[in-house]
Amino acid sequence: MGQGLSCRTPDEHGLFTAVQFGDLEIVKTILERDPSLIQQRTVYDRHSALHIAAANGQIEILSILLENRSVNPDSLNRHKQTPLMLAAMHGKIACVEKLIEAGANVLMFDSLNGRTCLHYAAYYGHSDCLQTILSSARTSHVASSWGLSRFVNIRGGKGETPLHLAARQRRPECVHILLDSGALVCASTGGHGLPGSTPLHLAARGGSIDCIRELLAWGADRLHRDASGRIPYAVALKYKNGACAALLNPSSAEPLVWPSPLKFISELNQDAKALLEQALMEVNMEREKTILKNTGYSVASPSHSDTTAMDDNISEASDSQLCCICFDQLCAIEVQDCGHQMCAQCTLALCCHNKPNPTTAALPAPICPFCRSNIARLTVVKVKVNSADQDLDVYSSPKLRKSRKSQNLSEGSSSFRGLSAVPSFGKIGRGSGRVSVDIEIDKL
Repeated sequence: MGQGLSCRTPDEHGLFTAVQFGDLEIVKTILERDPSLIQQRTVYDRHSALHIAAANGQIEILSILLENRSVNPDSLNRHKQTPLMLAAMHGKIACVEKLIEAGANVLMFDSLNGRTCLHYAAYYGHSDCLQTILSSARTSHVASSWGLSRFVNIRGGKGETPLHLAARQRRPECVHILLDSGALVCASTGGHGLPGSTPLHLAARGGSIDCIRELLAWGADRLHRDASGRIPYAVALKYKNGACAALLNPSSAEPLVWPSPLKFISELNQDAKALLEQALMEVNMEREKTILKNTGYSVASPSHSDTTAMDDNISEASDSQLCCICFDQLCAIEVQDCGHQMCAQCTLALCCHNKPNPTTAALPAPICPFCRSNIARLTVVKVKVNSADQDLDVYSSPKLRKSRKSQNLSEGSSSFRGLSAVPSFGKIGRGSGRVSVDIEIDKL
């Protein structure tokens, strides 16, 4: 009585401490002395050395532990959490990658909230971990047995998908990744939050304009009602998120929506897709500024925009570089097979112009505005640079774009005067320091 709170041996206690603080030599020494200690668990939470290494990002120790064939990469603690869940919770990307490489199962559910590692990454906002887990699912048995779409929309114990958690916790980058991977934008929860809540309801409650912008751009319904009959606008008002409420007000202008049903949009390469997605976000931000102009609220301009540099570049650009539709932006997108070019904004307006046919529910395929031919594919414009006769993408990567300012090439303007000036294309609507392994419980 009173002599100690644990029956652990000194070596066992020393192993867990060494793993937590990343003392590789002590870990090796202890395990050489008594290899059986690799199977020991902490008294209360039942953490293994692998759990502790994963939660604290000790990748070298994690690798050594996984080399032992007796170590199960999916070992469970008291709450049936795996090392992969704890690594995703704490954003330890190297440990996430190593555990997946070692065969960790991404379809394990905990007993705390019935959630997977994908839920953990989304809830805590670790977009790199989220992307890694999704990439693993695409190339593993998960895609063939479950299907990627089913995995992306996997539900926790109260009916919450990873998208619900990311929206509620104000994680716009995670929201974007999940939507881009096939998350259902209007999925309703079960018992999580208020029953029947969509991600837009939860984003309105959390007060994240960035999350709301992403959700609306992917077609979230502002009129969807939860179990109590509230639309997202009413939720934003209840939690005093005035700017969010202004954007969600059904009487305000509807945002432009990403034209995902179009075949050539689904086949875009990464450069063209990033360019059009940025144009979509910026045109919707212009709408937001108009809505919020007389409300006392404001939205920040995109941090990556360089309006001054863009204006200088456009003033120095030749007429052949300017879009022949709006005469305001540089040509960035090329239509194939005809080869006609236009700016990202006009391309986006073209793709988003037509609403689905009410009889077929199919989206009419846009055609080239110059020659009226069918659009087979959209690519980033290639131009001749200097006298080297070398083809380069105008908008291939942020680093290259920055280095090409002297060549009158830019990544686009934050101004969308040209989009509204085109009569033939309408806008349609629709912790720092060491991390411990303490359990964090979602109280929502």
